[in-house]
Amino acid sequence: MIVLQSLTRLLAFVGKELVEVVRRPGAIVSLILGPFLILAVFGMGYQGFRRPLQTIVVIPPQTGLPSDVQTYQSVSTGLQIVEVDPDPAEALQKLAARQVDAVIVAPADVENRFRSGQQSEIDVHINVVNPVDAAYASFLAGLLSSAVNEKIIEAAAEKGATYAFEAGQPTQIPPEVIAAPTRAKVVNDSPVQPNVNAFYGPAVLALILQHLAVTLVALSLVRERTTGIIELFRVSPISTWEVIVGKILAFGVLAALISVATVGLLVAGLHVPLQADPAQLAGILTLLTVAALALGLFIATISDSERQAVQLSLLVLLASVFFSGFVVAVEEFTPAVRIFSYLLPVTHGIRLTQDLMLRGWTNAGWEVYALGAIGGVLVLVTWFLLRRAMTRA
Repeated sequence: MIVLQSLTRLLAFVGKELVEVVRRPGAIVSLILGPFLILAVFGMGYQGFRRPLQTIVVIPPQTGLPSDVQTYQSVSTGLQIVEVDPDPAEALQKLAARQVDAVIVAPADVENRFRSGQQSEIDVHINVVNPVDAAYASFLAGLLSSAVNEKIIEAAAEKGATYAFEAGQPTQIPPEVIAAPTRAKVVNDSPVQPNVNAFYGPAVLALILQHLAVTLVALSLVRERTTGIIELFRVSPISTWEVIVGKILAFGVLAALISVATVGLLVAGLHVPLQADPAQLAGILTLLTVAALALGLFIATISDSERQAVQLSLLVLLASVFFSGFVVAVEEFTPAVRIFSYLLPVTHGIRLTQDLMLRGWTNAGWEVYALGAIGGVLVLVTWFLLRRAMTRA
């Protein structure tokens, strides 16, 4: 008898939970279809190949080499030759301003060094802090050197033994120089060259900051809506704006403490460089926090339970990992998916935080305004929805 009573109570609990789930079809749809939708968008939007590096080729006038773009584009793999410039200083200035991705400086005396049995260096200048991008650029530099060597050997073969007879000493050219007249020398002009941990540290900071802000503020407002506290706000002199601003200020202080602690651990523990003024970094993290809190408040206004708010927060986290540039660069997505990426606050937070901490400056000033715009629009939408809810309460 006792066993049957216990079994009855257990089945009652099971039935109650199943009914609660069925009564919220939106939660089931978001829980099941949400991750698959994100994966489908990622699969359709990811192009599967890296963007060609925008490259300037520097050809000194005394070399006598061609100065047209087509000649060098035909032997370049993974490089988009944007111009051929005789002045290395101007090209390197554009590289420092991050207007191009690479600058290739051709040696001025390839033929004379080849005749004397010496290899020539092709200087490949890059300006990257991502260790994966640095390795990719080194790989492309090797392919470029091989293509140039092939052209030089082909030209030498057409002349037969002319080089040797003109030099008068046919045995002075070593076999390794004949096989590879040039070699690529990659020069990274970035102020710092961090390891993988140091590079991804600022990105993790931005991702954690957004997720904590979204989740905590969403749960707080949903709890007040489901427990009837919103009804008390309706009959009290508290306005909708005061509720929103109060939430942002309260959780903003908590996010600020988390930011300070995390930055301290990154700098002191993982030795992540901090190249920019800490006040600049604090300003970017503040904008990111406000935008994330506004996103969390918006999620709370469209959720009917804490469970749904948590699910939507996790979907935002999943989308942020896929589309924010944390794993795959935003430039590698199709334009349509790229627009979706730029709607996530963390996309701009990652870019700006990495630039400030690893470079000391950013050439993406528009992303600062984008963060502010995302936060402002979400606050206005949340105010409208919450005001309507408080009026109906």
